[in-house]
Amino acid sequence: MLPMNSRRTIAVTRWSLAFIALAGIVLVYHRWLHVNPTTVALTLLLLILLLAAEWGLRYAVVISVAATALYNFYFLPPISTFTIADPQNWLALLAFLVTAIVASRLSERARDEASDARARQREVEALFRLSRELLETESVSSLVTSIPAAVASITGATSTLFYLLDGDRLYQAGSKRVSEIELPHLRQLAISLTGVAEEGDELQIPIHTGVRPKGLLILRGAILSQVTAEAIGGLISISIDRSQAVESIARNEAARESERLRTLIIDSITHELRTPLTSIKGAATALLDGHMKPVEGHELLTIIDEESDRLNRLVSEAVEMAQLDAQQVQMHFGPVRIWSIIEAARKSYSWVDEQHELLVNVPVNLCVRADDAMLEKVISNLLENAAKYSKPGSPITISAEEKNDTVLVSIADQGAGIEPSEQALIFERFYRGRSQALGTSGTGMGLAISRAIVEAHGGSIGVTSQPGRGSVFTLMIPKA
Repeated sequence: MLPMNSRRTIAVTRWSLAFIALAGIVLVYHRWLHVNPTTVALTLLLLILLLAAEWGLRYAVVISVAATALYNFYFLPPISTFTIADPQNWLALLAFLVTAIVASRLSERARDEASDARARQREVEALFRLSRELLETESVSSLVTSIPAAVASITGATSTLFYLLDGDRLYQAGSKRVSEIELPHLRQLAISLTGVAEEGDELQIPIHTGVRPKGLLILRGAILSQVTAEAIGGLISISIDRSQAVESIARNEAARESERLRTLIIDSITHELRTPLTSIKGAATALLDGHMKPVEGHELLTIIDEESDRLNRLVSEAVEMAQLDAQQVQMHFGPVRIWSIIEAARKSYSWVDEQHELLVNVPVNLCVRADDAMLEKVISNLLENAAKYSKPGSPITISAEEKNDTVLVSIADQGAGIEPSEQALIFERFYRGRSQALGTSGTGMGLAISRAIVEAHGGSIGVTSQPGRGSVFTLMIPKA
C-alpha cells in the first residue's frame, strides 16, 4: 500500500494529464484541423476508453461529461454556445455521452478482470512454489521449523506465526514476534476457528486434518484472497500428514529390516557355529576315551585350538559389526603411510606370502588420513579374501596411486572371480557368493565390516571382477 501523500500526488497528476489531453484534442481540432464532428467524437471516445482501461472508471466518467460539454460548445452548431439548433444533434450528443460511459464501464470491467486474473495467477504460482518447498521435506521436525519462513517468503508477509497443538509448539519468522505467554490464546484460536479470519492486518488460518484441529497459521502484512489462504492451510496440513506418513513408513521399514537382519544373524551364526562346535565336540570326546596315540591326541588338540580360534573370530566379527552399526567405535584419524599399513597386514597374515606371490607397487611416502588400526583391518580382510579365493601360487598385486585429493588402493587377484549379479551384494553382511559359499569357510561379514570402516573414513570401496579371471577390490581414501 502506498502512503496517503503519494496516492494524492498520483491522483492530482492523473487528473491534470486527463484534462490536458482533453483540452489538447479540442484545441487541435477546433483551431487547426477542421474535421467533421464524427471524427472529433471518435477521438474523444478513444481518449475516454484509454483512461478507463489505464486509470479506472471515475476518470473516464468525469472526462466523458467534460468532453460532451466541449463537443457541444465547439463542434455542434450553433458553435460557441451550449444550445443545439438541429434536434438530431441532441440525439448525437446523448449517444456520445452514453457510449462514452458504457464503453468506459466495459473497459474498466475488462481491466479489473485482467487484474484479478493476474492476481490469481500470482497466487497460484505462490501456492505452487510453497507446495514444492514443503513437499520436498520428509522430516516432520524440519518441515514444521521451515514453514513460517517459507510462507513469509512466498506470500510477502512481514511476520509469520505457526502454532501446533501437538506439543504446544510455536514457530515464528519475521519482525513481529510473540512470547510463549500467548500460547493459551493461540490454543483457543486453533481449536475454535473453523475458517479463515481477518483481524486488522492479521490473517488467521486454521490448520485442520478433516474436522480435527491441528494448529494455527497467522500472517501479518500479507494480502491474500480467502480461497488462497484456505489453500495454504490445506497445503500445510497435507505436508505435515505426508511427512508423518513417510517417517512412519521409514520406521516400519527399519523395524522389518532389523527383524530380517536379526533372523539372518541367528541363521548365519547358528550355521557357522555348528561346524566348529561339532569338530571341538568330536575331538574332545575322542580325547576323553583315552585310547589313542600321543600323535593322534596332538592332532585332536590342534583341531580344538583352530576351531576355538574360528569361534572367537566369528563372535568378534559379530560384535565389531554391531559396534560399527551403532557408531560406537572410536577412530583416531591422522597421517598414515600406506606402505606401513600393508607391511603390518602382511606380518599378521604371513601365510599369504607363503602360499602366493605377493607383488606390492606402492610409493613409500604415500600417506592417507586414516585410523591405522582400522585401515589395517580393511587391508587384511581384502588380502585374506584374495588368498582364500585364489589358487595357491597365483600372484596377488597391491598397488596405490594419488588421484586428486584421494588415494586409490587396489588389491588384485587371479582367482575365481565374482558373478556380475553378485558384485553389488558381496558388501552386504552375511552375504557370500554362491560359487564360494560351499568350498571356502567364512562368515560373510568381512567385506561388510571393511565397507563400514572405509565409509567412516569418508571414502568408498568397490570391486570389478570377471568370473574365472579374478577380482580387483579398490579403496578410495582421503589423502593426508
